[in-house]
Amino acid sequence: MTAFRLAPAVADAFPDTLIALVTATGLRGHEPWPRTAAALQELEQRIAAGDWQPADENDPRIEAWHTAYRSFGTNPRRVRPSVDALGRRLAKKGTLPRINPAVDSYNAVSVRHGLPAGAFDLDRVTGDVTIRHADGDEAFTPLGEPDTVEHPKPGEIIYADTTGVLTRHWNHRDAHRTRVTEDSTHVVFALETLHATRDGELLRAAAEELGELLAPHTAQVTVRHLSPAHPETA
Repeated sequence: MTAFRLAPAVADAFPDTLIALVTATGLRGHEPWPRTAAALQELEQRIAAGDWQPADENDPRIEAWHTAYRSFGTNPRRVRPSVDALGRRLAKKGTLPRINPAVDSYNAVSVRHGLPAGAFDLDRVTGDVTIRHADGDEAFTPLGEPDTVEHPKPGEIIYADTTGVLTRHWNHRDAHRTRVTEDSTHVVFALETLHATRDGELLRAAAEELGELLAPHTAQVTVRHLSPAHPETA
């Protein structure tokens, strides 16, 4: 099983970090996922009715990520955390994108709870994954741009395996190589907070909700957690 590690320097810089890793084995992405479709529709209906708004940059959950981005040299209003960008899209357009059932599931959970979320096809991951500061010479190919190669800035926080970078700016954008498609059968989903003391229970509830959306369409769902106190999980 792929191990995930929180590098000591990242744990020291963000000592209240908590990451839930929800792993689905035997995922069936080609069948209908009615509960996920209903979750997306519910959020869109609540936006249309005006009785709910997604967290924005004034919300402490998003503000914490803006502060983190600035700490490693990223302007969060130009390069936004994924949950911020997703919430802004929903607030502006009134709809969430439909990519595929697995991606739609974590998008719904992310925007509902105001927590960044991402996913990796574990069959495309090489070796173990470390959340660390970039050296600056790593290679990253952005999702949807298979012919593009970028190099993270030195000090930028990334997810990386033994081949290259899986995310840039911690959780701004995922890599094309490990993208989740309808054909993906072994996927890990990551949900994150920088303030476990305040939002740890929210994160656990979000991970449980994601697991419930995945469970009817997978053979097994497991949940693990990374934190400075438990910086590695196999």
